[in-house]
Order: sequence, then structure tokens, then C-alpha cells
Amino acid sequence: MSALKMMAMDEEDLTVLSAHCQDAVFKAADVTWLAAEKRFLISINRFVWEKAQKGGGLMGLLGRKSFERHKAVLHFEQVTQVKTKGLNPSDADTVFSLLSIEFFPEEDGVSGQLELMLADDHSIRLNVDCIEVRLADFDAAWETTNKPKHPLS
Repeated sequence: MSALKMMAMDEEDLTVLSAHCQDAVFKAADVTWLAAEKRFLISINRFVWEKAQKGGGLMGLLGRKSFERHKAVLHFEQVTQVKTKGLNPSDADTVFSLLSIEFFPEEDGVSGQLELMLADDHSIRLNVDCIEVRLADFDAAWETTNKPKHPLS
């Protein structure tokens, strides 16, 4: 699989980028905020939804569905403040699952908050001057037989 590279500069782009990040997993140690550079980074293990329906690979040949995860980085620019809910930097063992990324604009329509909604009512809120988000795969993919499931509420 070729490496995915995307950039979001508006809400429409962000919706597409968010869909590619759904069910990505990471730990608190994978989160970095470079306040002086107004940059926020998360190293994620991205579930490859774009291939999930195909069910190919070695496991597919054995009659079992296989899926992929890809090591990737989410890169946010123009970040002026970071607030977290349920994320403890000293907790090295908890795995967080990213559900979506949403933008809540201020009155000017450009600045606002990017909210990273996580499973179990956790979240990361980034105050931003504008939407500038990049997603890039940077390592080989690996197979998994586990496909994320979301219970209906």
C-alpha cells in the first residue's frame, strides 16, 4: 500500500481527514505540543478504513478477513492552547482511540477549536488560529484481524 498523505485547510478537508483517522490508537507518550512553534503532534496507529472492505492479504487467502494499521503522524499547526480531558501524561499504559476531529469556529470563521473526540469520553481541544492539519503515513503497514466496532447507542 502506498503511504497516505493529506492536508486539511478548511472544514470540508477536515471531515475527509478525520474519516481516515477514525479508530486510530495512541498513548499519552505519543502526544507532543511544541508551544513555542505553535505545533501539536500525535503519532498514531491508523486503522486503514480505505482497505477494510477489500479483505485481501494472507488472512484473506486463509478464509479470514484481514485488515491493516499504519503508523502515521497527525500534525496540527497554528495551535495557541491545548486542553485535555482524561489524558494523563504520566499514564504510559492507557491506549486512546480517536473517534473524530471536529472544528468549532469563532465568530471570524477562521480561528476556533479543533476537538479530537476520543473513546470513553476523553478529548483533546486545540485552540487554533486557523485549520492547518496534516496526516502522513510514515512506516510500513501491518495486518490485523481486529476491526474496530462501535456499539449502537
